[in-house]
Amino acid sequence: MKVLEYAAKELLKEYGLPIKKGKLATTPEEARSICEELGGRCVIKAQVPVGGRGKAGGIKLANSPEEAYEKARAILGMKIKGIEVKKVYVVEIADFTKEIYAGIFLDRKNEKAVLMVSAEGGVEIEEVARTNPDAIIKLYIDPAYGLFPFQAREVAFRLGLDNKEALKVATCLYKMYNAFVGLNAQLVEINPLVIETDGNLLALDAKIILDDNALFKKPELTNYRDLDYEDPYEIEAKEKGLSFVKLDGNIGCAVNGAGLAMATMDIIKKYGGEPANFLDVGGSSNPEKMKNAMNIILSDKNVKSIYVNIFGGITRCDDIATGLISAFKELDIKVPVVVRLTGTNEEIGRKMLKESGLPIHTASTMREGAQLAIKLAGGG
Repeated sequence: MKVLEYAAKELLKEYGLPIKKGKLATTPEEARSICEELGGRCVIKAQVPVGGRGKAGGIKLANSPEEAYEKARAILGMKIKGIEVKKVYVVEIADFTKEIYAGIFLDRKNEKAVLMVSAEGGVEIEEVARTNPDAIIKLYIDPAYGLFPFQAREVAFRLGLDNKEALKVATCLYKMYNAFVGLNAQLVEINPLVIETDGNLLALDAKIILDDNALFKKPELTNYRDLDYEDPYEIEAKEKGLSFVKLDGNIGCAVNGAGLAMATMDIIKKYGGEPANFLDVGGSSNPEKMKNAMNIILSDKNVKSIYVNIFGGITRCDDIATGLISAFKELDIKVPVVVRLTGTNEEIGRKMLKESGLPIHTASTMREGAQLAIKLAGGG
């Protein structure tokens, strides 16, 4: 779950990290009013879950409430990397002398969190990694012990700061790690973490990605989910107990089990096709889930064929067949459907599909099913 800047700063403030005053606005009038509250000068920042806002013109300085109105009007409605700006963050202006990048992310390969800092803050860290990789300092954190204060200090001093600055940065890094662990985050990033003209530190920008699977530990964090920027079909799928991620291909996939779903997408790619989605209907024998899955897949107008790939363990193939037959009766299915059933009650499921008289193509192997779905989608 991606958390927008304004919400990320609210969360970081709870862990003692320094931020400027600011409020969210959805209209130019609100931006003008907030600017007045902040003393008449402010920064207007587009709130979208992508980087590169400054380069796209999504961050503007306003020297008066009226200018805040005009700048907010210019930003609201614009698109940044294809995402429409629906709200802006109106925040106090900061005067600073140095910019630092600071981030903590989960490295799944090494099964550790990584603290990453750079004296070249204020730009995308990917650009720094490409042009000057030596400017990036990394520290792998042992999950059994966490980040020690001495490690945070060691990293901070490597940034070339003076003693006072380095100690303040070290304290911020330590608090960032506490936030990373406390929020069950996959990423906590401040870019830039700035040193103001008075010597104090400030999180000028912030980004947090939370682990969806850990939200049950802190359900209050779901209040920071911004549905304006999430795929409505992914939201619907979640509400109906399905795991769904939209992709850019034209072959819809309905599979039981995340591993088999990944393998199904792989085999479609292997034979020259492009999957339109990842969709795991789960392990339960619930015909309604299959009907819901078909409905969500069909909402994508790019889908030219659907591949239903089921391995019946806990899931019974006859229940899948029941769900498919129900879906054909209730939904306007105009694209070809390929079904591969194997496992529990597979013979019964195949017989049900055959006797239904519905235009369903069957396959006996994963490869056969993938190749047929590709062909029916106009490829292969």
